[in-house]
This record gives sequence, C-alpha cells and structure tokens, in this order.
Amino acid sequence: MSELTGGYEEEVLGKAYDSRLMARLLRYLGPYKRQVAAAVGFLMLASALAMVGPYLTKVALDEAVPRSDGRLLVVLAAIYAGVTVLVFAFQYAQALVTTWLGQRVMYDIRTQVFNKLQQLDLRFYDRNPVGRLMTRITSDVETLNELFSSGVVTVFGDLFILVFIVAAMLWIDAGLALVTFSVLPFVIWAAFVFRTRIRSAYRQIRVRLARLNAFLQERFTGIAVVQLFNRERADLERFKSLNDDYLAAHLRSITYYALFFPVVQVFTSVALALIVWYGGGRYVQGAVTIGVLAAFLDYARRFFRPIQDLSDKYNLLQGAMASSERIFRLLDRAPEIADPPEPVAFPRNAPGEIRFENVWFAYGEGSGDDLGDDPSARGGSAPDWVVKDLSFTVAPGEKVAIVGHTGAGKTTVINLLMRFYDAQKGRVLVDGVPVSRLRLAELRNRIGLVLQDVFLFSQSVEYNVNLGSKEIGREAVGRALGAVGADPFVRRLPAGAGQALGERGAGLSVGERQLLSFARALAFDPAILVLDEATSSVDSEIEARIQDATDRLMEGRTCLVVAHRLSTIQGADRILVMHQGRLAEKGTHQELLAAEGLYRRLHEIQFVEAGLAPLGATS
Repeated sequence: MSELTGGYEEEVLGKAYDSRLMARLLRYLGPYKRQVAAAVGFLMLASALAMVGPYLTKVALDEAVPRSDGRLLVVLAAIYAGVTVLVFAFQYAQALVTTWLGQRVMYDIRTQVFNKLQQLDLRFYDRNPVGRLMTRITSDVETLNELFSSGVVTVFGDLFILVFIVAAMLWIDAGLALVTFSVLPFVIWAAFVFRTRIRSAYRQIRVRLARLNAFLQERFTGIAVVQLFNRERADLERFKSLNDDYLAAHLRSITYYALFFPVVQVFTSVALALIVWYGGGRYVQGAVTIGVLAAFLDYARRFFRPIQDLSDKYNLLQGAMASSERIFRLLDRAPEIADPPEPVAFPRNAPGEIRFENVWFAYGEGSGDDLGDDPSARGGSAPDWVVKDLSFTVAPGEKVAIVGHTGAGKTTVINLLMRFYDAQKGRVLVDGVPVSRLRLAELRNRIGLVLQDVFLFSQSVEYNVNLGSKEIGREAVGRALGAVGADPFVRRLPAGAGQALGERGAGLSVGERQLLSFARALAFDPAILVLDEATSSVDSEIEARIQDATDRLMEGRTCLVVAHRLSTIQGADRILVMHQGRLAEKGTHQELLAAEGLYRRLHEIQFVEAGLAPLGATS
C-alpha cells in the first residue's frame, strides 16, 4: 500500500472541536452579520412556533372537547394551521439564508486559498502533490460549506428547540417533565459511544478515499503506459481492492448510524412509556388532565429528535475541524519568495545585464542560510549543492549559451535568475540590482522565458500568447505569431487565433506548442530573453523557423540560451560549460573546441558517435 499512501496519509485528526479554529471560521461570517441574524431569527421563530401545536392539543382535549365547544375547536384548528404555515415559511426562509451563507463563505475561502496558492513559491510545489492542493480548494472547502449551511446555524435551531421544549414541559408539569428526562443520561451515553466510533470510522473513510483518488489520478495520467504494457486487468484488480476497502469503511459508519438511531428511538419509547405509566397514574388520581398527557407525548417525541440531529452534526463538525486545520495551515504559510519590504526600482533605460556573483544553491530542505564562509567545507550535513560558486556576466545585448550534461545545473541558473528560488550564498543581479531587492512582477516582466516543457492552457491561441493581458491586443499577438513562423498552422485552425485548444494544447504537435510558447515570450517584448532547451523537441523545419526568428528578434536584447543540442548555439557570443554545478569552461565555439576540454568531449559525443562530422572542427 505504500506506493499509494505516500504524501496522502495526512488524515490523523486532532481535536474533534477546537475553539481556536472555530473562532477563526466564524470570522468569515463577519461580512454577513445581517444574514446570520436573519437566519437565527427565523430559526428562533420556527422553533418557538413549533411548540404551539402540542399546547393547542392540550387546550382542545381539556377545554373544547369536554364542553363540546365546536367554535373553540375551529379556532384552535385554524390557529394550528396558521402556525404550521408560519413554521414552514420561517424554515424555508432560514434554509435559503443559511445555504446562501454557506455558498458565500465557501466562495470567500476558495478565493483566498487560490490567491495564496498563486503566491507560494516553487519549493512549496516541489513538496506538495497537486492532488493534495486540489483537495484543499475543492473537498475541504466544500466541507466547510456544509458546516455553515447545515451545521452552525441549524445547531442553534436544535438547541432552541430543546430549550423551548424543556421550558414548556417544566411549565406544564414539572414532575412529569423530570420523569421524562430520566432517560436523558442513557441517551447522552449512547451519543458519546456513537461519537467515538463514528470519529474512527470517519478517519478510515478519509484515508481510504485519499488512497483511491491517488490511484485514479496516477493511472489516468499514465493511461498510455497502462495500455502499452497491458496492465488494465491488473490495475482493475488493484482498484477493486482499494474500492473494497473504501466500501468497508463506509459500511462500518453506516453500521454505527444503524445502531445509534434505533437506540435513541428505544429510549424515546421508554420515555413515552414512562409518561403513559406515571402520567396515567396521576390522571387516575386526578392530578393531571388527558390534555397534559397528550401534550407531553408530543413534546417527548420532539425532544429526542434534536438530540439525534446534534449527534449527527458531530460527524460534520469532525470533518470541518480537520478541513479548517488543513486550510488554515496553507493560508498561514508565508511564501519563501516574496517582494522585499523596500523594493528597488530598475534604473532608467536599464540595458539588461545579468550577473552571477559566487552563487551557491541547493534544492530541498536543510539548505538554509546558516552557511559558513566556505560552503564546500561543511560536514556531513552539507546540502546537495546544485550550483557551486558560480560567477559570470552577460553583457547587454550579448547572446550567451549554457551547456553541460544532465544535472550540471543549467536550468537551476534560469530558476535563480527568474527568482523562482533564492540562492543560499552569493548574489544574482539584473542591471546591477540584486534580484532579491526587486519586485517579482517587475523582474519577471523584463524576462521572456521559453521552456522545454511547454504549458498551454485550454483557452484560445490568442489567450495562450497574451495570457489575457489587455495591453497585448490582437495585432501584437499576430505580429508575435508571424515573427516565430507560427502563422501557417494557426491559419489552418478552424477559428484561427480564436481557436480553443485542448488540455495543454493536446490538438497541437510538440513543435507547434513550442512555437506558441516562443510567441508568448516575444509578445511581452522583454529586455532579456531566456531559452531553456527551447528547440530540443522540434523538427528541423520548425527549428529553422525559430532560429530565423531569434536571429532577428535577439538584436538589442540580452539572451541566455540553455541547450543540450550544441548545433543550436554555435553562433553564441560566448558559451559557458557547466560541470557538477561549477563553471568549467567558457569561450566561443571555436575556442572551446581548440581547448580540447569538456566542451570538446560533449561535442564529440553528439556528432562523432552519431557518425557525423564534428561541426566547426578542422581537418
């Protein structure tokens, strides 16, 4: 089971009720105080009016029937009907208001969670699977919606009903009321046992649901692999096993419900029997009337119903506490990458210089800022450094390429430049200003980035180029598409640039998706252009289009190119060769070939072993 539970076994629940969490949840009702007051008012009125029926029955049996007073019976029946209509109206209004409240609070929380997720840094996403985050913004928020629409206010309604019934019974006949309440300790004991059992069952349901969702997400994402290796039957059997566990957990909870409610019904029947026995004896003695007995029988039936509801609400409260704890833990998390308290503005007419000064960086936890003067001298607890003492400068308008084997730290250089991560030591500067002192939006507006793994949204081609920016109109989008040679395939689409794409651009080829990504970067007219393996997945024809476009559009722009394919960067002004996180060599293509170092070996691996003549090599 471990292959499915890693990262998903997070359902160990704390307190069933946490006053701190509940107080924080109730603050979301602050903007809707009038609606809350209206809902509580409707509940109080409905609960109070619901007490009138049994009392009218008492009056009818004790006064109207013995005197054969038909007029009084008609009046009582009319009042009863009117009260019933009013109770219906108030309950209907209360249901509308509480449901509206639940939806508004859910909207507010979901918006707040989404906003927080957009602000969090990439290191956070490295540590948290997407499925877990989707659960926060959907399932957990929906649980809180149920709390507000079906829990918080309706609990008050149940309490009001109990208070009104107790008051009415004590007012009518205190002795008979105390006899009726004698079974209450047993009902409370049954509710306590039920609460303990259902809490355990609830946790088992949540854990098994997480396992089931993890399995489904993984298998559907990798459906091509499943079908390629004929694993459908084996995965079906695995799914059946997980589904059986989930079903068994639900059946256990149903068993507890099936026991609890009949037990409460038994105690209700015992209370009714006590009323008949004790009240009947007092009726024979002339101490109570038949109307009082009828009213008490009706009140007793109504008395135990809210107790059942309150016990059932415990399950809802349990889920809400767990969901709110997870949501608030997310909302309270401070982004590791944020705007500085006193940001520095870019200098006027900043030309686009990039400079790395003795930069050290490691991914993962444990790579904090408590570094000595020489990070390489740290002991066994030293982080796994991806970039080590890296220094270089890219002059304005210069085209510099970064090459090296897989894992050499090339893409990490881009992540540090874009400030997706912060270096643990050293500085990364753009136009003489450390990136940590710039506003993130201002920094990233100056840099156009094209990644190897292109991400396209399911919206139109135009949206995927301008990302909804009102400052980049259709003409600008058209120019960007034309500049990268994407016009031919865009025109072939049924709706042209207005054509909606499939998920992640599923209707386009790899090369076409790459061209759109390139057009997106160019549409924002950046001062610095960064290409991270931008042409590694395209065919030679499309690569030629991109190369022609870049040759024209890189004029006047600083360009940093990360590439495995050395054929794409031979015209670079300089080439930086990285090895195990360090800058091993630098120079032009011809200089590095002549040096017969690491670059020469990379060059031979790509060309000589492929049976091709080394590019740029002399005989």
